[in-house]
Amino acid sequence: MDSSKDKVTNGCPVDHKATSNDSCPVDHSARSTWMKPGGTPRSSATTAVPSNEDESLQKVREVSSIPRAEAFVGSSNWVYPSEEMFFNAMKRKNWNPEAKDMKTVVPIHNAVNERAWMEILKWEASTGANSCGGPKLVSFSGDSSKLTPRARINMLLGYQRPFDRHDWVVDRCGKRIEYVIDFYAGKGNPETPNIPSFFLDVRPKLTLEGAWMRFQKFVGLT
Repeated sequence: MDSSKDKVTNGCPVDHKATSNDSCPVDHSARSTWMKPGGTPRSSATTAVPSNEDESLQKVREVSSIPRAEAFVGSSNWVYPSEEMFFNAMKRKNWNPEAKDMKTVVPIHNAVNERAWMEILKWEASTGANSCGGPKLVSFSGDSSKLTPRARINMLLGYQRPFDRHDWVVDRCGKRIEYVIDFYAGKGNPETPNIPSFFLDVRPKLTLEGAWMRFQKFVGLT
């Protein structure tokens, strides 16, 4: 899949300077953008993406698989923005979006979110978090201009610059664990050249806890 052929890979389409506990974990526009009334959450397990590009923007919001540290607005999981909310946020940030593109951009956005959480769950699998209901996402922030040390080293070695960077805070049985995520455009698949591909480098931040987790993984203890 060639991500260079899709707008979403050229940078995240909304502002990443804000931090929120109530919006989706990949796009970090102002809190009010995602939490405005309107639209009904629905389970992602039963969702079908409309294929008719002439349809009006959907107001329905997908419920993610990512548990919230604190329940909000009747859902114990994070709720993604609707097509309409995503479109309006992009317009406010002067991205000149087209309504028909939301049927592609929003599912990609949600899928990247889900993949990031799956990678965090791999790190958390051997920590004992399941004894208290499993890890939950507390908060997140993002800043595509702020490079991680690993990204800087990779760039010196000739690798591409990540198009985004996020910091997620996870609750593990009452303990806060920080994770950092670098988002890279992945290699394209010649058979599906119009479908973007992403590589996510997810790891604990280099705190004392994070360094110990990385060491355990490096020596094969986890």
